[in-house]
Amino acid sequence: MHLPRYGNKVSGVTPSTRASTNATGLDRFFKISERGSTPSREIRGGLVTFFTMAYIIVLNPLILAGAVDADGNSITGGPQADLAQIAAATALVAGVLTILMGAVANYPLALATGLGLNAFVAFAIASQMSWADAMGLVVLEGLIILVLVLTGFRKAVFSAVPRQLKIAISVGIGLFIALIGLVDAGFVRRTETPPVPVQLGLGGFLAGWPVVVFAVGLILMVVLYARHVKGAILISIIATTVFAIIVEAVAEVGPTFTSQGVNPKGWNLTVPTWPDKVVETPDFALLGEFSLFGSFESAGFVTAALFVFTLLLADFFDTMGTMTAIGAEAGLLDASGNPPDTQRILVVDSLAAAAGGAASVSSNTSYIESASGVGEGARTGLASIVTGVLFLLATFLSPVVAIIPNEAAVPALVVVGFLMMTQVKNIDWDDMEIAIPAFLTIVLMPFTYSISVGIGAGFIAYVVVKLARGKVSAIHPLMWIVTVLFVVYFAIDPLTRWLT
Repeated sequence: MHLPRYGNKVSGVTPSTRASTNATGLDRFFKISERGSTPSREIRGGLVTFFTMAYIIVLNPLILAGAVDADGNSITGGPQADLAQIAAATALVAGVLTILMGAVANYPLALATGLGLNAFVAFAIASQMSWADAMGLVVLEGLIILVLVLTGFRKAVFSAVPRQLKIAISVGIGLFIALIGLVDAGFVRRTETPPVPVQLGLGGFLAGWPVVVFAVGLILMVVLYARHVKGAILISIIATTVFAIIVEAVAEVGPTFTSQGVNPKGWNLTVPTWPDKVVETPDFALLGEFSLFGSFESAGFVTAALFVFTLLLADFFDTMGTMTAIGAEAGLLDASGNPPDTQRILVVDSLAAAAGGAASVSSNTSYIESASGVGEGARTGLASIVTGVLFLLATFLSPVVAIIPNEAAVPALVVVGFLMMTQVKNIDWDDMEIAIPAFLTIVLMPFTYSISVGIGAGFIAYVVVKLARGKVSAIHPLMWIVTVLFVVYFAIDPLTRWLT
């Protein structure tokens, strides 16, 4: 079910042969033929990645709008946040940085405001200082990561991780994104009946038209993929969106959250209806609204420093896991499990973190949803440029973007999660020194809803098992450093209480 990977033969023609016969400027720059792809696949892949992660344009404003600073003001400095301003800045930064990833690093990886991190910034950091001060911390964290990249430390840490542990990270992320898709579609929900944490649909049953739309989309995508139909994921998203619009027109389902309360059978995020207007003029008033060192005065040095450390570690390893998973699915990793031009990927990602803070929309980071574009055939930075251009257009075409419901896009995450899961066979499960860390890495990512937690637990377990077997010399020095940092990361709450 996998599309042709890097270095594989396609239709009896090797990538190197095809590169010499189709030596266009575009092909040479992006190494399209060399990586076993075509321009049409890259365009389709870029489109699919955008559709799969376009929800962030809607979701980020909703999360950040709930942030209230120490003075009781919202993001815009008043009692009410402007959702349109946040959406415009979110799409702008995502577009510029994703294009930069494609042009500079030539990697099929898209970037946008990091989910999880944005909630942490909004509710944990912003409550203790002004929003501008909080964004200053995000900028500072991005600049620190950039320094770590330019000095070679971040790449060195990445190279020090054992190859099979990198495979476990990729597999864990596959399960994680599949769970994201199932939860976002309402197929899996949190239960109110302890001790069971999650359940099928509502009360153990699938209920509501949005879940039906998701199920139809997933079945259609699986059928098309199994039959090797070109553009299977993209075709499914478009067809399911049309179906969703028809369903809403007939059944009038409405959103999950309404002024009258919660409608558990409603659409998760966007209601699929054709908008009254197609184009809106974006408002970029939030750009530049940050104070680089204001947090150290308003919240104190220790508190600000601990916040920076938390953001730093989460950003540092989330990207490591994401770019490994994308590279593994695309067949772009070398024998050590490293993607091509790792340094460039990390530089762009570091700039994204700082750019998100400078635009006042929280840290931007690499998105695992990029795997959906890879599943559609993306292998180069051309796909990222397509995704980035669509984000820039979305600053003007936000009403059109809002047509696509989550339920139509997230089946791609489930399918790609399956594809990434197939790599589990490359882990030596008879070797306890890698099997136990790999297991913890894989299961804790979906169970804790965090890539960083899974990576941290795997690293700590790897060092502990090596120590238990008396193989201290086999532990890379950087693994010691990272393990200690993760111990601090997991103990950040008691440390914060003790130091402050």
